[in-house]
Amino acid sequence: MPLKYIAIIPARYASTRFPAKPLALLGGKPVIQRVYEQVAGVLDDAVVATDDERIYDAVRSFGGRVEMTSTAHRSGTDRCWEAYCRQGRPYDVVVNVQGDEPFIRREQLEALKGCFDNPQIDIATLVKPFAAADGLAALENPNSPKVVLDAESRALYFSRSVIPYLRNVPREEWLAHHTFYKHIGIYAFRSEVLRQVTSLPQSPLELAESLEQLRWLENGYKIGVGITEAETVGIDTPEDLARAEEFLKQHPEFNH
Repeated sequence: MPLKYIAIIPARYASTRFPAKPLALLGGKPVIQRVYEQVAGVLDDAVVATDDERIYDAVRSFGGRVEMTSTAHRSGTDRCWEAYCRQGRPYDVVVNVQGDEPFIRREQLEALKGCFDNPQIDIATLVKPFAAADGLAALENPNSPKVVLDAESRALYFSRSVIPYLRNVPREEWLAHHTFYKHIGIYAFRSEVLRQVTSLPQSPLELAESLEQLRWLENGYKIGVGITEAETVGIDTPEDLARAEEFLKQHPEFNH
């Protein structure tokens, strides 16, 4: 039997850098509507998980499915689990899609799904190879986590540092000598694994790097990694929204 997938899209109204971000208009539609439309046709189901009536009403108004969830959640992962429990029917895999990723692509979602062809994979995520044209500054940016993979495309480690370190190679030549992977922050969980990870305490590696996924690795979960060549355009600030408007003009395929 094929696995059944549901996308859950956590969307909060209160954001320190960009309040009301999910309701900001992008190409005439709210950002949250664009995210929803990108995933609803690819996975078996999709639902927005919010803690705010304004977002709830906006999703209902464009015909989307939405769940009202607690205001007390510490993370989007916790919010996803509550929304999943409210579905009343089981799914094999829960895909946590950020509510500020309006340009997530079908092929990226398919790459996530492909990770679960391996029954040993608990969690899946995406990476994008750094290109030489990105330059050393992009590779060394601590806000852009790096990932190293094993021979079966499972994550060995995530770090804000550049990994691996290339010994005996000048730093300015690193991108020409090795394929480094940039982490794309979208996750998919087997539903039972999602239940388990929401109860895990923070781990030493997670606290050191401020990367939640290290908690899962440290507790022995196997994270499969799909590789994408597409860049995502996340929206964290009003300036990002302006850049997203320009991106939309150059990529009409995102206008449904």
